Amino acid sequence: MIPAPPDAVWAVLTDFDSYSEWNPLNVEARGKAAAGARIPMTFVNPARAGAKVKLPVRLTHVEPGRRLEWIGEIPVLFRGRHFFDLSPDGGGTRMVHGEDMSGMISWGISARQIEQDFIPVYQAMNAALAARAARRT
Repeated sequence: MIPAPPDAVWAVLTDFDSYSEWNPLNVEARGKAAAGARIPMTFVNPARAGAKVKLPVRLTHVEPGRRLEWIGEIPVLFRGRHFFDLSPDGGGTRMVHGEDMSGMISWGISARQIEQDFIPVYQAMNAALAARAARRT
């Protein structure tokens, strides 16, 4: 739950140029939110402490105030589909944030590693997003 309306959350999520100011997971991005757009992005690699990955992502679903989705891919090695689903809930927003991973690199990531290394980084991103969106309202 985010204590801000979906439009405020959407405005933060799609302001890629400001990710470096607040986002602890996707630490840098540039571009405009439009279906099919390629967004250069740098993100932390939770599987390797301190490592960052630069990978352009392609926006595959852009529905203002409702859903943002992108895919980052290194053929055969990795494919990640990252998504945010937003829905109004009272005066705030219910957000579902997730990622589906496939490819050879993902095969070596255990459920324990996801619990220990990935989930805390995603939760930190969610908290930072909530705080920034709340400040916009």
